[in-house]
Amino acid sequence: MTLAAAGRPRILLIGTADTKADEIAFLRGCIEAGGGEARLMDVGVLDGGRCAAEIGNAEVAAAAGTTTAALAALGDENAAMSGMARGAARLVRELHAAGRIDGLLALGGTMGTDLALDAAAALPVGAPKVVLSTIAHSHLLPPERIPADLVMLLWSGGLYGLNDLCRSSLAQAAGAVLGACRLARPPRFERPLVGITSLGSSVLAYMKRLKPALEARGYEVAVFHTTGMGGRAFEDLAEQGRFAAVFDFSLQELANHLGGSCVTAGASRLTGAGRAGVPQIVAPGATDMVDFPAWGLPPPRFAGRPSHAHNRLIASAMCDVAERREIAAEIARRLRQATAPSCLLLPLRGIEEWDRPGQPLHDAAGLDAFIAALRGESWAPAECVEVDAHINDAAFSDAALTIFDRWAAAGRIAPGAPGALDVPGILAAPA
Repeated sequence: MTLAAAGRPRILLIGTADTKADEIAFLRGCIEAGGGEARLMDVGVLDGGRCAAEIGNAEVAAAAGTTTAALAALGDENAAMSGMARGAARLVRELHAAGRIDGLLALGGTMGTDLALDAAAALPVGAPKVVLSTIAHSHLLPPERIPADLVMLLWSGGLYGLNDLCRSSLAQAAGAVLGACRLARPPRFERPLVGITSLGSSVLAYMKRLKPALEARGYEVAVFHTTGMGGRAFEDLAEQGRFAAVFDFSLQELANHLGGSCVTAGASRLTGAGRAGVPQIVAPGATDMVDFPAWGLPPPRFAGRPSHAHNRLIASAMCDVAERREIAAEIARRLRQATAPSCLLLPLRGIEEWDRPGQPLHDAAGLDAFIAALRGESWAPAECVEVDAHINDAAFSDAALTIFDRWAAAGRIAPGAPGALDVPGILAAPA
């Protein structure tokens, strides 16, 4: 049970008191009626708001090393609010570290949402964070700005002043953060955590064998769905050093990013573990295709290419040889920058289920060109290990565990928690 569950959840309410006083007052009332305690952080640059703030805008500006007068004197609301965002993020981080807040609720239009994303990102995974925004779920929001466990709600009808529709959105947001605080279970990281990236098991299935094998070795295992935000969450945790090691075997988000797809985890994919010194075994899983929304037309550059609709939401088009060579070069460049043990594990017989003979994305010549491009790259200080198997074959998973066990025996990976089964080799895949 969390402290918030045992008492009154302490909600940090973030908004601009100079422009959103009525909405903030209504939210405060909803939180208090729901048994919580609201503490307002005023992030407006101008004074004169009708809401009493526990954390005033002067304190927020001071946390950014400036004053509200100096920010206002800039004559640029974007620059001014960026300064307030820096101060807000710093204070949020300090308040949470000191145990003074249980969750965060921020509201705004484009300007307030821009600030709210920085404030929410200052909280760790597991700390409730809700943003009520007029641009919720918009493509305006780059994935690298969105915290992994952010709850975002559309502020319907909330651009200017209260109305019945707006009150409904505000009350729902208050209920969301209160409920999250009462039931929150922040991760405790009691066992060393191994991160695995994958797609659905119809495309990449190695996690079915790796997860039980790693658990038998005393590790907690988390599998991340690499469809944009899954890879973003993986990168965030990797960069924070939360993983003992990673099996980053689904790099389709990197192919998507290079191919201009909206299904991206941002430009920093395949960099977090390397920067944080986390041992990483990497494979080029699903880098032979670029995703696009199945409900729309494929991007013009992919017109006429073989494609596969996974469902009514997402479809994939095959990469050509030039694109595969670009992807190979980028994988090598990013692995060369790693500060911890790194290995490219290269399956020679295929990199996702749909590329097998008879499947819709089978392209033997394209795979050969990709493998040749990877072989032609310089990998040092990373290793490059070839496996005469498909990425979904047992032999590939066996090879991955062999490398992992070698690194663990050499002390390059933190040992698993005691009391786990001592099972040599890989466990059989579950039926």
